Formats: sequence, C-alpha cells, structure tokens
Amino acid sequence: MCQHQIPCPSAEATDRDAARVIACFPEQGWSLLCNGVILFEDTGELLPDGSTIAPHRGPARHALVA
Repeated sequence: MCQHQIPCPSAEATDRDAARVIACFPEQGWSLLCNGVILFEDTGELLPDGSTIAPHRGPARHALVA
C-alpha cells in the first residue's frame, strides 16, 4: 500500500502506528494510516484484516520521573 520512500511499517509490524496519516477525522476520533491501519484516539487500532488491538496507553511520562 505505502508508496513512501523509505516505506512505512506494514500493518503487521510492531511499530505500525509510525506509518503516515493519509486521512484524519479528529471529530470522530480516528485516523487512517497509509498501511491500512485505523488508529483511534484512545490508541486502539483496527487492522486491515479486521483484527483489533486494544488501547495501549502506558503511565504518564511525568509519573515515571517521580
């Protein structure tokens, strides 16, 4: 799918959310990445094959410093 040089990570890669945004709908809370992944604002993901990735937020960065 990706036509970028250097190509974006595939939908199967662990860093798949690093792909470029090709459509953004902030009012609806999601973005379409060039690898076919739909990324939701809560960090959940819908992959091109229909499988889902649950939201995966970690602790706030300022909490890690303390």
